[in-house]
Amino acid sequence: MMHWIILPIILPAVLGAVTVLALRHHLVLQRVFSTAGTLALLAITLGLLWQASSGDITVYRLGDWDAPFGIVLVLDRLSALMLALTAVLALGVQLYAIGSGWDGRGWHFHALFQFQLMGICGAFLTGDAFNLFVFFEILLIASYGLMIHGGGRRRIRAGVQYVVYNLLGSTLFLFALGTIYAVTGTLNMADLAERVAQLPAEDTSLLRVGAALMLLVFAIKGAVLPLHFWLPETYAKAPAPVAALFAIMTKVGAYAILRLYTLVFGPEVEITADIAGTWLMPAALVTLAAGMIGILGANRLGRLAAFASIGSMGTLMIAIAPFTPEATAAALYYMIHSVLGSALLFLVVDLVRERRGTDEDLVTRARPIAQAGLISALFFAAAITMAGMPPLSGFLGKILVMDAVRGEAAWPWIWAVILVTSLIAIVGFGRAGTTVFWKTDDEPRDEAPDTARTIAAPIGLPATVCFGFLGAIALVTALSGPLTVYLQGTADQLYAPELYITAVDPQPAVIYDPASGTGKGGDH
Repeated sequence: MMHWIILPIILPAVLGAVTVLALRHHLVLQRVFSTAGTLALLAITLGLLWQASSGDITVYRLGDWDAPFGIVLVLDRLSALMLALTAVLALGVQLYAIGSGWDGRGWHFHALFQFQLMGICGAFLTGDAFNLFVFFEILLIASYGLMIHGGGRRRIRAGVQYVVYNLLGSTLFLFALGTIYAVTGTLNMADLAERVAQLPAEDTSLLRVGAALMLLVFAIKGAVLPLHFWLPETYAKAPAPVAALFAIMTKVGAYAILRLYTLVFGPEVEITADIAGTWLMPAALVTLAAGMIGILGANRLGRLAAFASIGSMGTLMIAIAPFTPEATAAALYYMIHSVLGSALLFLVVDLVRERRGTDEDLVTRARPIAQAGLISALFFAAAITMAGMPPLSGFLGKILVMDAVRGEAAWPWIWAVILVTSLIAIVGFGRAGTTVFWKTDDEPRDEAPDTARTIAAPIGLPATVCFGFLGAIALVTALSGPLTVYLQGTADQLYAPELYITAVDPQPAVIYDPASGTGKGGDH
């Protein structure tokens, strides 16, 4: 059972390599092996989730090297939860890509898909800040290829912007790691937590710079205002299954903030306590407002879905910003809802695109589309979810978030922003949905209709996947009671960093002395 921890990294890495080297000309075999691998990943992550539910923190030491010198993977309740969520999302997205034929519209879709899973799972499992950077780069490099899958000038132009912006983020990440290492002499998270807590006040200036840079990097990954510019164009232009998979990528940024700013730069660490708390809440509120106003002003369904993702990240960050166990439990519930809801919305938008031919996803009058009743029902279910209306999980998630921030001094303003932006989102989704599905143009047009594309678009497996995501959202709603109990336990474990530190590095840490270049004591 111990070696299972590394399988979420090894399995997609091997599958990606085999797909590139031996199966690149055999799409059917790629589909079989890739789907079997993702199913196996789901089974493994569910097993790890069950293992972590006991509350024990399991450490996997690569090469049997002890921390902080060796590379360690750490499985706790939070990382297990994120792994299982990733696997559920990946299986649905992959089946949709196969059913809709998206995987055959370019080269190496399945190989890149597996490498991206490797990067995401590695980021959730690593116990080392430098390896967090490495796995970030792996998932980003794979996402660059997936972003331009299928080609097209607009997609490639958006891909270039995405690459440039993320290279900037990666550069800042390296600067942050270098600064923190220069002060502490370590990047192992558990060891780092011990050393940061014991640093003398006169040695903390550079550490504060490093912590601030790190928060900036994760805010870029999480598309928090004003660092969100890469997301609307990227998500709107990406192939729909890729955009749906990207729903977990912004959550990697949120996960990293939760991990580092509870374990290393936690609320109890005086020298860095004000870094995240000072500006994260205002930025989250502005992010939520910008996302929901973007829904109202979007002229394409793709951009509408992208702005809905930004708005959901704003709500998620509102729940993370207080850094309390109660608020974090609400954030985790909202994160699950947001990943599933965003994926559903992107896939439904693709169903519309595939049937409207030259009109694509423009929010305008167009010819009636095939299976309009089915697709419109899915669209309005996704809209209800993302706007946070009852009876689905978005409503419960927002209630939990609002309840969790009642201890904040500015809670009336936070409540007002959440409620008003929810109303704006309802109006925006209603405007787009009624225009696309109800205000159809029944008169024949002068231009030749793209009927072949409209009629040939498959509906069986893609619609099944969409209903599968909708069923998962309904399950999250129906099981909200036991789920919130589990998530509260996860949050409690997160705010007991001594459990993580003891599991990873049971030896007392040595404090690095920058002046002499030596330690001041301890066993390392």
